[in-house]
Amino acid sequence: MGHGMSARLEWGRSEPVVPPVDAYLRRLHQKHAADHSGAVATYIPELGKADPNWFGIALATTDGQVYEVGDTRQTFTIQSISKPFTYGLALEDEGLDRILAKAGAEPSGEAFNSISLEPGTGRPRNPMINAGAIATTSRIAGHTAEDKLQRLLAVFSMYAGHGLEIDESVYQSEKETGHRNRAIGHMLRNFGILESDPEPSLDLYFKQCSIAVDCRDLSVIAACLANGGINPLTGERALRQEFVQNVLSVMATCGMYDYAGEWCFWVGMPAKSGVSGGILAVLPGQLGIGVFSPRLDERGNSVRGVGVCRDLSRDFGLHFLAPPRSSRAAIRAQFNLAEVSSKRLRSAVERAALDRLGVDAKVYGVGGDLGFSAAEVLIRRIVQAGEALRLAVVDLTRVSHVDTAVTPLFVQLQADLGAAWRHIVYVGLQRHSRFARALEEGLAMAEHPAPPRAFPDLDKALEWCEDELLHDEKLGQGGDVTVALADHETCKGLTKEEIAILESQTELRSFSDGTFIVRRGDEADGFYLLMRGEVSVTVDLPNGQQKRFSTLSAGMAFGELAVVDRSPRSADVRADSDVECRAVSIAQFNALGQTHPRIKMTILENLLRNVSRMVNRLNQEVAKLAL
Repeated sequence: MGHGMSARLEWGRSEPVVPPVDAYLRRLHQKHAADHSGAVATYIPELGKADPNWFGIALATTDGQVYEVGDTRQTFTIQSISKPFTYGLALEDEGLDRILAKAGAEPSGEAFNSISLEPGTGRPRNPMINAGAIATTSRIAGHTAEDKLQRLLAVFSMYAGHGLEIDESVYQSEKETGHRNRAIGHMLRNFGILESDPEPSLDLYFKQCSIAVDCRDLSVIAACLANGGINPLTGERALRQEFVQNVLSVMATCGMYDYAGEWCFWVGMPAKSGVSGGILAVLPGQLGIGVFSPRLDERGNSVRGVGVCRDLSRDFGLHFLAPPRSSRAAIRAQFNLAEVSSKRLRSAVERAALDRLGVDAKVYGVGGDLGFSAAEVLIRRIVQAGEALRLAVVDLTRVSHVDTAVTPLFVQLQADLGAAWRHIVYVGLQRHSRFARALEEGLAMAEHPAPPRAFPDLDKALEWCEDELLHDEKLGQGGDVTVALADHETCKGLTKEEIAILESQTELRSFSDGTFIVRRGDEADGFYLLMRGEVSVTVDLPNGQQKRFSTLSAGMAFGELAVVDRSPRSADVRADSDVECRAVSIAQFNALGQTHPRIKMTILENLLRNVSRMVNRLNQEVAKLAL
């Protein structure tokens, strides 16, 4: 009692568990907070007022989980991070062709505020530099300047998941000092990229850059793009799916200005930076990242922000051009035949042999695409298993594609294993017809020609492998054996006299190959002791196919649930060969309980022992297959 109370008190005082991602972000924040290099932007006076020590990191997943550490709720203005999202709105308003005519999609290799246009056309090279962004902003639809602004704010608010507003002081500062942008605007007007007075477009651009956000907002906005344009927190669509890849493309190639190449090399995520200290990065289909720290490097990117994103990409393998992980994740399951068996029920002697010999046969469940990297890992695993591995089952049922270029590897492997009387067994090979043909042709030309050994499902492959292992033990004779009642596993522990009594109370029945002994839905009027031959327990599936639950051989029983459950039969039992059974009716069994209770109790104990053994093995197999 005292120990229990003490344990509860100690549990109550324990600290809350910190999620691993949070703990990682805390360490990352601590690491980069020590970096005081760079300087706050001052060319817009209001930006120069930022505390250089502000620092926040946020990560939002596409299913709506947000992790954050540091100054993630400190507001700042979005600045150039706004450009991809205004570009997306313009694409929705006017379509890709018309917007491409106003701003291209080529990296400029120059600073974000360079007064640089394509020779001859005057078209900005991309919508991420100021010239392209001003041109893009000018294409926002609306009857008045206020209409355009409200549409812009509404879309940005959908990205963030809550209402956003303009920071008026930053807007005024931008407007008063934005002479370089005005020069760009008038150059765009001169080349016809802007089709009217540039001032309204410039004013909207200054306001767009002055939208107030925080670091958490950046991560959610990024997660919208990662989620195909849908806000993962609200479910609202901020950008039409068809334009998401266009926006991500220009972010990947142009979002970090003249640092874009190195960013792609080291980080490898579409991204956008802003001179207020924010960086937004997107890993399509997975997550969005927001980092805020006002100290900038010589290119105008947040020093800490770049460092954080590089570490995140490296530590979690987030580079979007990283080789597929198939070389590490291709083998999704691996087990031997001592751990998982076929649906054929084996005798105690056979089962003991398979428990001993089953380690010599292994199943490799493969998933994803089977290209060179994945095939190399799979083959290496098989080779490294050494001489103890007699049978290797390669399960391809979860493989989406097999690159036929790997065929020679498997042909050579099979040739090498075959020379040592070892084999590869394929499951689901018929689903990959090109590979199957190439494999068959390759094996036909091998030194010892042989077709690939293949089965349509894993259960049949496991049964074949078990038979191969049992063959050397002179076991597994199946339907060729007739079992005496005294040797039947259900009758263990009965005396000769009791065997004779039981025999007199049962009926010997014969069934020819293919005959149904029990039909699903039949009345459960008794159970059967299988004396000769084999039977399979099956059910019909909705698709017209049959599913095998088990195959039984002489010495086993079926229909035994009738002893405790009088409900209709739940499955079919069909003879797989000529069969002899002793039928035990419920009436006869109950009568034995009155006249010879020890016989009934012994049979019940044996039946229960067999059921328990089956359940324990099934639990073990389910646990192994669920890995």
